[in-house]
Amino acid sequence: MKILDKFKEICAIPHCSFDALKLRDYLVDFAKSNGFSVEVDEFDNIYAIKGEPKICLQAHYDMVCVGDAPNIELIDDGKILRAKNSSLGADNGIGVAIMMEMITKFDNLELLFSANEEVGLIGANGFNKKIKSGRLLNLDSEHEDGVFIGCAAGELIEAKIPLKMVKYSQKLFELSIGNLPGGHSGLEIIKDIPNSLKIMAEFIAKNGAKLVSIEGGERSNSIPVNAKAVVMCDKISWIDNRVKVKELGIGNEILEFGDNILALINSFAQGVRSYDENLNIVRDSINLSTIKNENGFIKVEFFARSMSEIGLERIKFETKTLANLAGFEVSFFERSGAWTPNVGEFANVVLGFMQEDNPKVKFQAVHAGLECGIFVAKQKELEAASIGPNIYSPHSINEYLEIESLDKIAKVVDKIVAHYQN
Repeated sequence: MKILDKFKEICAIPHCSFDALKLRDYLVDFAKSNGFSVEVDEFDNIYAIKGEPKICLQAHYDMVCVGDAPNIELIDDGKILRAKNSSLGADNGIGVAIMMEMITKFDNLELLFSANEEVGLIGANGFNKKIKSGRLLNLDSEHEDGVFIGCAAGELIEAKIPLKMVKYSQKLFELSIGNLPGGHSGLEIIKDIPNSLKIMAEFIAKNGAKLVSIEGGERSNSIPVNAKAVVMCDKISWIDNRVKVKELGIGNEILEFGDNILALINSFAQGVRSYDENLNIVRDSINLSTIKNENGFIKVEFFARSMSEIGLERIKFETKTLANLAGFEVSFFERSGAWTPNVGEFANVVLGFMQEDNPKVKFQAVHAGLECGIFVAKQKELEAASIGPNIYSPHSINEYLEIESLDKIAKVVDKIVAHYQN
């Protein structure tokens, strides 16, 4: 399969978020070599066009790097493609590979490879060109049974408290958690995947320990895999086999606001807050994403999602109130709006081609951010839809792609693009 070969080439080029310039240059050269006019903007978005297009294909070219990534060792058994001890980057490298194949086949086509989607949809928010064709097919969905025409709003919540130490003398212990399953904080939030930061805070509190340091998590849109802490207490009596313990000796300083930090984490409700049974989708959720020591503060990051603007504001208010009670200052960043479903001519065309070989396909919305929602908000007349093959457990070392599903979606994309040729 040519597309799978292209994806494997992509995997050999490092392209973690904020560090994907080698792949950017590779894609620019590839598009130019196939006769496309190419522009790269200040946000590293790649815009390419050829002929008189009536459709634009779009995917992001950065990936979430977990485990050994960006060093990706592929495991291909003919049915499933995964990576050994790392995220695969099928999210959204598969979309990129499909676009590369379409580049080689069609003369009237518009393309947008966007940058740094996984760290706050930075490229999409910064992109300021108009989509000339007026139709956008996003290739960043992960379920072959859906044509996605709506997505959740999202916002990063940062709670911070001063990093100050006070005198205190007791036994010192180093704690660590690693290799939890992890996963996408929107798509997989319903699975109740264990959160390393929640596990760590509970472990410390149940042992009556005082906090010396704590950090963990990988990024805002991932359920945390790793965490580490240093604490003081007489002994570790409450055991959790997921937490590794190493005695270090005697210490003489603890965090002044350590009890506040533990209180915030332990009283915070991780996961789904409300569910829509009619649509069979999570309505509101929030993920405790990271804890960092930065610029004299302990910073705790949460990522809230909702299928409505009202729901997002409610969950933000609840989180801010809780954090304020624990003595934290709260700020908000990286807001993306909800994409309200709209079934138009283009969406119906996409659905029709999808249903030719899979009658189960239906219109859906996704409890995650999609860049096409941002593009539609900027360009009101733009028609958009999102499709993709079956990709499981993105943003984790358990990520894998169904190869047969990729073949199905690639054929559909080919038919859709052919339909819109002059």
